[in-house]
Amino acid sequence: MILARGELYDTGAQDQILQGLEAEIDQTRRTQTLPAETVIRAIGRLRDALADGLFDRQLDALELDGVEQYKRMALLLLSRENIEYKLRVELGADFFKPRRTAPPHGQPSIRTQAMPLGTLLHIAAGNVDGLPAFSLAEGLLTGNVNILKLPQADNGLSLEIIQTLLEIEPALRDFVYVFDTPSSDLAAMQRMAAVADGIVVWGGDAAVAAARRLAPLGARLIEWGHKLGFAYISGYEDEPAELAALAEHIASTRQLLCSSCQTIFLDTARMEDLHAFCDKFLPVLERAVRRHAPTSLGGRAETTLRRYYDTLAQILGGAPEAGMFRGDGCSLTACEDSALALSGLAGNCLVKRLPREQIFSLRRQKGYLQTAGLLCTPERRETLTQLLARCGVTRITRAGNMSAMFSGEAHDGDYPLRRYVRMVDIE
Repeated sequence: MILARGELYDTGAQDQILQGLEAEIDQTRRTQTLPAETVIRAIGRLRDALADGLFDRQLDALELDGVEQYKRMALLLLSRENIEYKLRVELGADFFKPRRTAPPHGQPSIRTQAMPLGTLLHIAAGNVDGLPAFSLAEGLLTGNVNILKLPQADNGLSLEIIQTLLEIEPALRDFVYVFDTPSSDLAAMQRMAAVADGIVVWGGDAAVAAARRLAPLGARLIEWGHKLGFAYISGYEDEPAELAALAEHIASTRQLLCSSCQTIFLDTARMEDLHAFCDKFLPVLERAVRRHAPTSLGGRAETTLRRYYDTLAQILGGAPEAGMFRGDGCSLTACEDSALALSGLAGNCLVKRLPREQIFSLRRQKGYLQTAGLLCTPERRETLTQLLARCGVTRITRAGNMSAMFSGEAHDGDYPLRRYVRMVDIE
């Protein structure tokens, strides 16, 4: 289905809608503005509807594990307090109010005015339910016209959320276009990109590379690519509590998020230290995995297939068993190398050596660095924190908070709303 200016259309109407898209968007941008307060108020009413159970049926149909936690997090993100705080942190107070400059050396004053970037094309990923709607909401908060290309894996929840938002506040309708176009339809994607002032792409390397090819000259490319989280251990403040928190994080996220721990690095050069750690940590991880075992049929099936696939890959690849520590529903693999890498997911983690004097080698994978869970003695924390930050890590937390959300935090080292606006200087 296609959603254009508040109306639903069959996918077959795509060419007709795309043909008139530029003229419609130009008319909207020429004659209308979208105050942030209008969007905040609409999102607040959407939050109230979510709290009252409007989307419970759709959420239950997704068979999500931890659906109540998912709903609580959504209620937090959609609250007026959170959105206003996000705007203040990322843009500052009264950001869209024109300002008169006072330059030094007697230079003439000019008026500076913040404006929406214009038209954003959001190419969303399907790894987080509701993410496409969240990306679109950020575009609306900054006053942009938004074209959203849904991921093929989308389950319909994003479109329902957006429809509800437009019903709550009809003033948003001219600022929203949603297409279910497959990424293989390059002609349609190029037509969408041609009218965009910015392309917001969520996804892996292939998605980002495809967006770069699509981006017209002069369009701003805003990449939210896949990242790899890791833990770094250089001693402990409270070893049992910290290892339990790390295991809880691995099990509860099933390592599916960009911030999830894929690799555990130890501050050592000795392989025997890795083996000793795996022996110690495996039962802790087992207990956490049992507590977070999938309850939905889809989740259980995915876990079973993943284990079967991993076993076949190890057999066919001739993977050595010496470094594999198998547990009940989980595993740890002591590796010879020191590279950050994607793990087997779902409770299967890599363990590698990385002496603190070699931490800066992580910069070679700067495109994938995001979250580091730091476990260390108190006297080492600030030094190690600065090393991790300088080599490219953009988020440093305690072991159990690697995927926790903090109001006002940056995303991959950047404030998204700043990417969606431009400054105009007026003499």
